[in-house]
Parts: sequence; C-alpha cells; structure tokens
Amino acid sequence: MTKFVQILIAAIIQGIPLLYGATGEIITEKSGNLNLGIPGIMYVGGISGVIGGYIYEFKSVHPSNEVIHTILILLIPLICSLLGSLTMALIYSFLTITLRANQNVTGLALTTFGVGLGNFFGGSLLSMFGETGSIALTTTGKVYRTTLPFAHSLGPVGELFFSYGFLAYLAIIIAVAAGFILNRTRIGLNLKAVGESPATADAAGINVTRYKYVATCLGGMIAGLGGLYWVMDYTDGAWTNNGFGDRGWLAIAIVIFAIWRPYLAIPSAFLFGGLYILSVFIPGLTPAMKEVINMLPYVVTIIVLVTVSARKKRENLPPASLGLSYFREER
Repeated sequence: MTKFVQILIAAIIQGIPLLYGATGEIITEKSGNLNLGIPGIMYVGGISGVIGGYIYEFKSVHPSNEVIHTILILLIPLICSLLGSLTMALIYSFLTITLRANQNVTGLALTTFGVGLGNFFGGSLLSMFGETGSIALTTTGKVYRTTLPFAHSLGPVGELFFSYGFLAYLAIIIAVAAGFILNRTRIGLNLKAVGESPATADAAGINVTRYKYVATCLGGMIAGLGGLYWVMDYTDGAWTNNGFGDRGWLAIAIVIFAIWRPYLAIPSAFLFGGLYILSVFIPGLTPAMKEVINMLPYVVTIIVLVTVSARKKRENLPPASLGLSYFREER
C-alpha cells in the first residue's frame, strides 16, 4: 500500500467523528440555534456508549445465540449513546429555547459539563463495580470495527473504500440524507425558514418551538455518534480521559468551512481529518513545526470565513437568526 493511500485512509478515519459533529451542528444551526456544546455532547455520547457496553459485556449473562449477542453488543452502546446525547441536547434546548438563556454561554457551559461528566465516569466506572484498571471493551470494539469480508482481497481499493466499520458508512449516509431533507423536502424548507426569520415562519403557521427542539435534539444525537465512533472504532473500545482532544471544536469549524451544507461537510471532514494527522506522516518535524501544521484546519477555516463574508452571497452565510432567542410576543 502506498503512503498516499495510507494518508487517505487515516484522513477518513479521523474525519468520521468530525463529520458526525458537523452534520449534527449544521442541522441545529439551520434552526437558528448556535450550539457550542457539541464537543461536550460528543464526549457524553462516547462515555454513554462505554457505560452501556461495559455493563453488557462484563456484567450481563451473554445469550447462547451468537447472532443475538452480536446484535445486542451493537445496539446497547448505540442506544445508550443516543440517549446520553439526547439528554444533553434537551438540557441545551430547555435553557435556550424555553428559558431563552444566552446560547453562547449555555453551549460553552454544556461543553465543560460534558467533558467533566465523561472524565468522571471514565475514571470511576470500574471502581463502581469494585474493579481496577482502565476501561477496555475489546469485544465490543471488535464488533464495531468489523469490516466488509471482501475488503482486504481488493488491494488498495478495498482498503480505501471498504475497510471501515458500519459507523463510518452511517456518517456519510446521515450527511447525504440531511442534505436531501434540508433542500428537497417541506420539513427542510420550514426548518430553514425558522432559522432565517422565526417571526415570519411563525406567522406562516410553522411551530417554531417544535422545529427548534427537534432540530437541536436530532443534531445532538447525531453528534453524539461521533463520540461513540471514536471510542468504539477508532480506539477499539478503550476509553482515555481527555483523549477526544479538540475534535469537537474542529467539527464546529467544519460547519463554517462547509458553509452550512451537509453535502460539503463530507469532503471537508476528510480534509480536516487529513490535516489533523498530517504531521504524523512528515518525518523530521520539530515540535514547533508539528504545532504549526496542527493549526492548519483553523487557519483554513478563518480564510474561508473571511472569503465568504467578503463575497456576501446570502446562500453562503449562516442563518440570519443564528444565536438569537425568539420572543414570540415581539413579532
């Protein structure tokens, strides 16, 4: 396998959690909500899946039927991750939509809370059951990392396109589906109307509160799957406190880079994933040069933001009411 193909594979693997986070945030921001709590939600999505997987893998009696066992070992962490992410998104929604709290402050607080919650359970989960050591769900991770059986027989093509777990392909499917729904369905058009002008949408009979709640919660659940992918697929079921790094913030940066379009988020996530690990493939770099290369995703995002803002094309700008609370009595 050539080094170029290795870089592409690494970029895709690194880009999948970013794609989940970016897709979820795009859906959220289309409703006018700016959720800076996405990093925390992704973190909680990961630890929730770990908790569910740990309880099933080590503390439950496995069924004798191997098929049922495989299905449950997939579904239990997945459902737990979705529920954990949904809970975080509901907290944000209640504070910002119902109570109309400041969205920036609420999102940052949610990120701090989510990371702290994940580190707490990541460091104390085993001790709660009277055990010591670090969390390593090897069986669960192996199931999540299962690839298509013919991947390795196709050489570099198979390695590049078919050598990933199901969560990698699910991320792309969700992004494509999100783009289709936003651009081709009435629900998507109503959602964008809510994000652009909630007062106008409300006057047209669209339930603004419902759309904001559903979009924010759905976006949070999708982002949470990025955390699940990271711990179950990327780290093979092993949890490390603060191991997720700044991937949550990169996901938010991709939203800007992709100019709020789920279709563009797919190649953008893979590009950012490649830039994120580029320094690993360049020999002889000094620590200072590595840090400079690691800054590239953010530098590129700033350049895109400045360029898009300078052109002032409405279709490339964020929703007009992004980050603003809606007061129905003022319309």
